[in-house]
Amino acid sequence: MPESLTTALPAGVYIVGAGPGDPELLTVKAQRLLSTADVILFADSLVPRPLLHMTRADAEIIRTANKTLEEILPVMIDRVHQGKSVIRLHSGDPSLYSAIHEQMQALAAAEIPFEVIPGISAFQAAAAKLKIELTVPGLVQTIILTRISGRTQVPAAEELASLAAHRASLCLYLSARHIQAAQTQLMEHYPASTPVAICFRLGWSDEKIRVVPLDQLATVTEQEDLIRTTLYVISPALEAVGGRSRLYNPDHSHLFRSGDRSDSVATAGD
Repeated sequence: MPESLTTALPAGVYIVGAGPGDPELLTVKAQRLLSTADVILFADSLVPRPLLHMTRADAEIIRTANKTLEEILPVMIDRVHQGKSVIRLHSGDPSLYSAIHEQMQALAAAEIPFEVIPGISAFQAAAAKLKIELTVPGLVQTIILTRISGRTQVPAAEELASLAAHRASLCLYLSARHIQAAQTQLMEHYPASTPVAICFRLGWSDEKIRVVPLDQLATVTEQEDLIRTTLYVISPALEAVGGRSRLYNPDHSHLFRSGDRSDSVATAGD
């Protein structure tokens, strides 16, 4: 194994994004940390076991699906005090619905060093599987990542119906158990024929992806018994047939390429 992969990690907590499920979608940094860390804590209901195949044979593996934060934090703090490197392995990307805010506050209060390593989120994996771009010129240029209110309440200003009014590419997390209510709110603004991708356990061996009209969203979800680990992508991009980005258009100039020789200033981006 290359020396860079065997160097001992400094003691501390590494909050690592495991991606949606496919071990090959881990970042290189996440792979390196997993291969060298002393202790791995992972939510075994959300993170597939194959991701642990790259860990050290003598690493301590701790399942946390049935543990509370009050049970998990003392374990991490204790191991760091022992001089060990600890990975807290989260599904997807830690910045989305990972409950790391309170973990980071508690670790900081205990003066435990920590680092966050991003991961690929389900919405990115879904777009790749569906072979779509969620931002299509002239059609849709905004992506909304949200959830419907359930046991965790959504702020009133972020209720699904108000977000749906934008008719953007809307990626709906953690909502399968309330999908009938979600469909009702979405149909206040999206046409009933709007294509929706139902993406179950992306990157896992039992992955399912169904593209259906919006008015069939709840019915198909219930027929397939998809009650968890399901992402919904509601987007005009799913039916886009035209649209071209200006960035690679021969008439468009930017910092590294001049399109119209008469332009005195080359701009990048749009």
